[in-house]
Amino acid sequence: MTITGLILAGGRGSRMGNVDKGLQAFRGAPMAMHVLMRLAPQVDQVMISANQNLAAYEAICSSVWPDDMQGFAGPLAGLQTGLMHCETPYLVTAPCDSPFLPSDLVERLQAALLAQDADLAVAVTGDAEQRQAHPVFCLMKSSLLSHLTLFLQNGGRKIDAWYASLAVAEVHFDDEDAFRNINTLDDLRRFEAA
Repeated sequence: MTITGLILAGGRGSRMGNVDKGLQAFRGAPMAMHVLMRLAPQVDQVMISANQNLAAYEAICSSVWPDDMQGFAGPLAGLQTGLMHCETPYLVTAPCDSPFLPSDLVERLQAALLAQDADLAVAVTGDAEQRQAHPVFCLMKSSLLSHLTLFLQNGGRKIDAWYASLAVAEVHFDDEDAFRNINTLDDLRRFEAA
């Protein structure tokens, strides 16, 4: 099973003071580089979805694509762009602001997707009372491109609403910390020191 990894770095970074989160220094390297170093060993190739500072991202990864949709349309626009440029049967995604992602993320998502014959597998943490889905940590069939494009053309923007139209396998991970997002400068300082 050949899989392309996509790092989602196309947001505005508004909660971090409108800076490009993926390029913020964290433990000596841009955050997106930490994500790439954790994701790359799990996949056959990696690309980055980014809408600004493309040259800086190209210094991290040779394959960088801006959203096909204009106007920072959210993570689904990044997924669509990734699927448009995906040359493998499967695409796995991770956000640029989660440098602790699990080293077995892809293996476990893949196992669930195949076992349940699903369109998409997504990471979840917590228990029945405190269940937390992590929708941008997902593995999907690249054949979903036309389905997603139609959803976006019809005005859909919510990732949960698109997932609701698919056969989704949920994969439980015990380590909630592996899915931490570094969303603010305070988060960045706190986790830098941890």
